[in-house]
Amino acid sequence: MQQMTQATTRAVSFPNNLVIGLDLGDRWSRYCVLDNAGAVLEENRVRSTDQALEERFGTLSTARFVIETGTHSPWVSRVLENLGHAVVVANARKLRMIYESNRKNDRLDARMLAQLGRADVELLAPVRHRGAKARADLAVVRGRDALVAARTQLINACRGTVKAMGGRLPKCTTAAFVSKVKSSIPPELQAALRPLLSSIRALSEQIESCDRRVRCLAAKEYPQTRLLQQVKGVGPLVALTYVLTLEDPHRFASSRALGSYLGLCPRQAESGNSAPQLGVTKAGNSHLRRLRAKRALHAQLPGFG
Repeated sequence: MQQMTQATTRAVSFPNNLVIGLDLGDRWSRYCVLDNAGAVLEENRVRSTDQALEERFGTLSTARFVIETGTHSPWVSRVLENLGHAVVVANARKLRMIYESNRKNDRLDARMLAQLGRADVELLAPVRHRGAKARADLAVVRGRDALVAARTQLINACRGTVKAMGGRLPKCTTAAFVSKVKSSIPPELQAALRPLLSSIRALSEQIESCDRRVRCLAAKEYPQTRLLQQVKGVGPLVALTYVLTLEDPHRFASSRALGSYLGLCPRQAESGNSAPQLGVTKAGNSHLRRLRAKRALHAQLPGFG
């Protein structure tokens, strides 16, 4: 079948029961259209913009789209669902036959997604994206985390630079670092470390601003976090991250299911009479797992009402 370029792509009338694999890219996305019998009706590419997706797939009858989790999958799934299509978001971590394939390219990836979506959706370990508001609020938490990581890197750079010159900076809290270490910096390093200390001070101010925003969100937008904060060691940051990560606790049948979602269930390697005891999978949300009191949350508060 002759492929159409983006400039000449037009709406094509296809039968119902279509399965379309869409391999998302930053600028272009490849797609493969399969009919009910598994025959390839079209393979082409489309611009990775909401307007281009609406123009190409807005006139199709209801189809099943299969995409992989990634940077673009939340907004692409929303655009396609608004067009009336069913969207299956495949867990990219589970698709070893794609990312470990010896013949990996965007065209074949799109075809493989379509074939898996036609065969058995459960093979894709489908996930559900958070709502737009939850993603926006979680961005505040993630942004704070990025600022903290940058500040830690700068502090370590200061300590390492001084240590390389035979000096030592005193132990102190992160918040008090700038004021505490100023007098301990060797004179020959004052000029070199002054910009770093200035940046650390600015980052601390931005982090405090994020903390105020987190407290405001937790108190006004997510009152269920008050219940979580009754657990010792759990503050607004941990509670808000927990609520936003789960978003809807009622989709979990039990606390055991929630533990699996967070990667807190043990790995398995059972074979015959051998059943070794292994550590947790750590396959869930790494950001939430890094926060303090995660085990208390799992054990005591599997849901938040």
